[in-house]
Amino acid sequence: MEKAFELAELAYKEEEVPVGAVVVLNNEIIGRGYNSVIKNSDPTAHAEIIALREAGKAVKNYRILDTDIYVTLEPCLMCYAAMVNARVKNLYFGASDPKSGVFSIGKFDLIKNIFNHTIEVKSGIIENKAAELLQNFFKARRGAGAVERDGLENR
Repeated sequence: MEKAFELAELAYKEEEVPVGAVVVLNNEIIGRGYNSVIKNSDPTAHAEIIALREAGKAVKNYRILDTDIYVTLEPCLMCYAAMVNARVKNLYFGASDPKSGVFSIGKFDLIKNIFNHTIEVKSGIIENKAAELLQNFFKARRGAGAVERDGLENR
């Protein structure tokens, strides 16, 4: 999770919402990503998606079986669906995202019945550290007078 946090700090430095992710197979990182939606002009350039893409290339398959993904923020529905399609085994995340997190939106029991693969989930890993980085990011953006300042719009 510390490696994912380091990637979140890179996103912060690039003025992207500070979220980082790593995909691990056999105790080795095979995919890394951090939010790059602004830099890449790509609404799908979330940390998780970028890390999953890199992991798929590493194993030369869109199925990245028996992998774990570590993310500093609770994934959105798009990212969770990508993890399911990749057949990720375990998801570990830090801070909760009450606005758009797939588990926080209160409909996960309905959502999980849509998918044909189950991911084991553990939350709250370095939660305070990850939440503080996000809070500092949005506080700095509000201070700079940014237009999109309330929430994770550019997640």
